[in-house]
Amino acid sequence: MEEEESPATAIALREPPKIQRLEESVVNRIAAGEVIQRPVSAVKELVENSLDADSTSINVVVKDGGLKLIQVSDDGHGIRCEDLPILCERHTTSKLTNYEDLFSLSSMGFRGEALASMTYVAHVTVTTITKGQIHGYRVSYRDGVMENEPKACAAVKGTQIMVENLFYNMIARRKTLQNSADDYGKIVDLLSRMAIHHNKVSFSCRKHGAVKADVHSVVSSSRLDSIRSVYGVSVAKNLMKVEASSCESSGCNFDMDGFISNSNYVAKKIILVLFINDRLVECSALKRAIEIVYAATLPKASKPFVYMSINLPRDHVDINIHPTKKEVSLLNQEIIIEMIQSEVELKLRNANDTRTFQEQKVEYIQSTLTSLRSDPPVSPPPSGQKTQKVPVHKMVRTDSSDPAGRLHAFLQPKPNLPDKVSNLSVVRSSVRQRRNPKETADLSSVQELIAGVDSCCHPGLLETVRNCTYVGMADDVFALVQYNTHLYLANVVNLSKELMYQQTLRRFAHFNAIQLSDPAPLSELILLALKEEDLDPGNDQKDDLKERIAEMNTELLKEKAEMLEEYFSVYIDSNGNLSRLPVILDQYTPDMDRVPEFLLCLGNDVEWEDEKTCFQGVSAAIGNFYAMHPPLLPNPSGDGIRFYTKKNESSQENPDLGGNVEVEENLDQDLVSDAENAWAQREWSIQHVLFPSMRLFLKPPASMASNGTFVKVASLEKLYKIFERC
Repeated sequence: MEEEESPATAIALREPPKIQRLEESVVNRIAAGEVIQRPVSAVKELVENSLDADSTSINVVVKDGGLKLIQVSDDGHGIRCEDLPILCERHTTSKLTNYEDLFSLSSMGFRGEALASMTYVAHVTVTTITKGQIHGYRVSYRDGVMENEPKACAAVKGTQIMVENLFYNMIARRKTLQNSADDYGKIVDLLSRMAIHHNKVSFSCRKHGAVKADVHSVVSSSRLDSIRSVYGVSVAKNLMKVEASSCESSGCNFDMDGFISNSNYVAKKIILVLFINDRLVECSALKRAIEIVYAATLPKASKPFVYMSINLPRDHVDINIHPTKKEVSLLNQEIIIEMIQSEVELKLRNANDTRTFQEQKVEYIQSTLTSLRSDPPVSPPPSGQKTQKVPVHKMVRTDSSDPAGRLHAFLQPKPNLPDKVSNLSVVRSSVRQRRNPKETADLSSVQELIAGVDSCCHPGLLETVRNCTYVGMADDVFALVQYNTHLYLANVVNLSKELMYQQTLRRFAHFNAIQLSDPAPLSELILLALKEEDLDPGNDQKDDLKERIAEMNTELLKEKAEMLEEYFSVYIDSNGNLSRLPVILDQYTPDMDRVPEFLLCLGNDVEWEDEKTCFQGVSAAIGNFYAMHPPLLPNPSGDGIRFYTKKNESSQENPDLGGNVEVEENLDQDLVSDAENAWAQREWSIQHVLFPSMRLFLKPPASMASNGTFVKVASLEKLYKIFERC
């Protein structure tokens, strides 16, 4: 009988496993999971690429915490068309050519792995245009290679990268990232940190479909102003400047400047925003050293806010020690941290004697209505009785984010404080300037036009526009809006025309541009506009006259091309072709079907001799062109569907023999689809672009109070009286 082998013997006799070379796709996917750990990792890589491209504006849009969509748009130098085929291959980069360049690198990226990694775990689409190109290119990538050849498209200066369905092929990773709120919070925190350091770049971050941005910073000359705009006044007013440097012969050379919070700042967790050679990094040793100083010096404020920017010789920093580059290694790190710790401690001990305490006086009033509205004052109730509730017919339920009954409604503002009021006006004006930094012009004629807009502003309508709530479209022209307890019909064509006119004046000579994919000849466009206006199209003599008018207007606009380009970003080349139009409102493109009418208006209706009248006429023409007119295609909903019906005659018997002729009606589905898209896009723009912009920028003229732009259709108080009778 044979002896059975013991388990130990079986293990000893097992052959060693064979070593195999992994497939390249497997290697790349493993590497991608290490480089792109979370959605915020992808955002960080894309934003750093935008900064390397010398961008001055970076906009981020996120959906479902970044799993469904990450869209990063910038106005940098763009990507050359010939570089697009290798853009998303691993280890392709424009930042360095040999290993020694790594020690003198000034850019954020250097490995050429980020975009490649994204294509292995997501669907990536790149749209880009470089300076001097007449159109941009769009191309999609998957697994490091292009899915198709680059396609020519209209594009705004710079690059837009869309990352969709992140981790679609990594089920386990995707399941661990289902908390979209947590991931979106990390993205907001990242961009907030970037915004306060790179204060020469404007940043914005919002959720997909949201009107309001959660991060919105503008170019600022002061880092403290950047902190104030991102983290708020409560943080900025409690910061102290701190500096440290060393130029020792032993090789410990560095410069540090930043801000640290004082004893008045109290928070639940420490915020350390650390940049080393302009690179956002983490340093647990420095963070711990600062925590120790605060705990010993300011026990009640032991969770500080700290911003530091440390600059060292580039060969003293090793940036290639972490897959996501969030950590670096420093030469003489212990000495540098000790010197910074000593400087922070000295600053805190010197400032500890100057702690200030703020006193606030609270005065109670009987009702929010007495301070917020012009209703008659309510007499105080007898002692022992309850105060009166706000009447139901005066309750306003327009915005859930601003419910009635907040504490500030019961605090009466202090009277006779003109300095505070004037300061508040200055702050509001400053905020408007930051939201629209190009709100000033140098020419006196433009200043006079802007002053005219301000002087004609109707205060009642201004209050309505600033605080109204969009309800929906009532028809093709009027929208329903609610203000307090009143319901209005608002003419969106008139409102958008006036808004575009005012924005043209405020952005005078400071426009971004829309690049047309193909230059359009002026003469053909003007001739097209003339034919559309003609009621008798069959007259040959009129056709000759139209051609002469078109030629004259073309020559006129070619003569004025330099002025139109410099002041209004309307570019007309020497051959009489239109290739660029201005951007009046972000996220809004005008109806290009109205370009012929716009050019005809420029040629016929503008008085070119007088400077002020000329600028007013051009601005009015641009305002009318960019206004949100109903699309030229009839609305397919309701009776408009009849315009898209095609009639076909068919007969089952010979009509000559008295047979019956049947008429079949078929819809032109392609045309219906185009019309539905045009009308849906207009309504979206009205809700998400026009009304938010009106609240910020529009100063409605007094004429709008009487020309039917606003029509009151209902009042809650009157409705209650009507229903009480029923």
